[in-house]
Amino acid sequence: MKKLIQTLKNIWGIEELKSKILTTLLLILIFRLCTYIVLPGVDPHKLGSLTSAKSGALGLIDAFSGGAFLQASIVALGIMPYISASIFMQLMTILVPQMQKVQKEGESGRKKINQWTRYLTVIVTFVQAYAYVTYLRTMAKDAIIDSFSPYLWLTTPIVLTAGTLFVMWLGEKITDKGLGNGTSLIIMIGILARLPSAFQQELTAKLAMGSGGILIFVIEIAILIAIIMGLIVLIQGVRKVPVNYAKQIVGNRQFGGARQFLPLKVNSAGVMPIIFAQAIMFLPTLISYTSFENKEGISRIFSDPKDYLHMVIYAVIVVAFTFLYTALIFNPKQIAEDLKRNNGFIPGVKPGQPTTDYIGSVMDKITLPGAILLAIIGILPGFAQRLGVTQGFASFFGGTSLLIMVGVILDTLQQVETQLLMRQYDGLMKSGRIQGRQSSTVSGAVI
Repeated sequence: MKKLIQTLKNIWGIEELKSKILTTLLLILIFRLCTYIVLPGVDPHKLGSLTSAKSGALGLIDAFSGGAFLQASIVALGIMPYISASIFMQLMTILVPQMQKVQKEGESGRKKINQWTRYLTVIVTFVQAYAYVTYLRTMAKDAIIDSFSPYLWLTTPIVLTAGTLFVMWLGEKITDKGLGNGTSLIIMIGILARLPSAFQQELTAKLAMGSGGILIFVIEIAILIAIIMGLIVLIQGVRKVPVNYAKQIVGNRQFGGARQFLPLKVNSAGVMPIIFAQAIMFLPTLISYTSFENKEGISRIFSDPKDYLHMVIYAVIVVAFTFLYTALIFNPKQIAEDLKRNNGFIPGVKPGQPTTDYIGSVMDKITLPGAILLAIIGILPGFAQRLGVTQGFASFFGGTSLLIMVGVILDTLQQVETQLLMRQYDGLMKSGRIQGRQSSTVSGAVI
């Protein structure tokens, strides 16, 4: 405890770090305040039909926006249009040769891609905003003020687009002036905002069961902690491939000759496979919305996370997308060329194509268990619901929410650790240090 207090004093004693923390908290507070500002022409007291729809695709969007989506807030779409545009641009830089050339231009290329991403965000937000107007007119018709109804098609897309761009600006400011990755922190705060109410609902439900309910609740918390610990291992897990560098003697000095390691992540794809899988699972429910409402047809299977067939399909999609996305972002040939260029080699493996094949085979071997574990994490909320956990609290037992929270917290703690070590303070951990993690980007944003 004394060490923890001393570490907190060290953190607060570093002026630059204190400034970053205060700036981050201020900008996050501004974002949270915006989630309570309702769109023009909407009566906030008549939104009961919206706030009751917290399952499926809409529930996930609402979780990422911190509850703003179902509150008809000016930031109802949150940061998700920017994330969607960033994912698209990221894939284009991998698949389109011309975009690869722009990306390799260094800082100027990165600025061009960021600017194109912003333009695309505006387009995506406008499209989603018009869809949101249709949703409001369908699900919360009584909440729309009659005198303002004719203007809703004009004002709402403009306000929602401005709101999304403002949230995007807040995220960039947090990244530049604050602590951690702004976009990721905004998503994480939106998810955490639902935790207190979900915790309270679960506790109330267990108290209603009698004296045995408290014991069940304690067991649930213990299981949740165990899942989080396992997820940390999955996120930080790496396979270290030994690399030797040839000795070079220049004058009287020797360069190279050291033995290092090439860290290959068990989960290189990060949260992306789960996001893609959820998007695919939501399509049938969006196409056949009427069937979804009646809980009939194939859309029921795709929308019900407790359904065993849903879990199987979901797990298969996650495993498939893990291999696909890893293949897109991980280039063994490029790594082999970089090693050769820097006079590095893997012991027992010839440079060039043999090195490429070796790195690719190692990556395939560690990606399979990583993909299976990621799929298990994805379907854990469904199992939690089957075991009697309330829907809101069950969403924190795995899936996108838990992955994003754990990943962002680890990344932020790593930055604090770096600041402390730079100034020759002890890190956050007494023994060992927080291992960094390669940025798993959904947009250039760590998730």
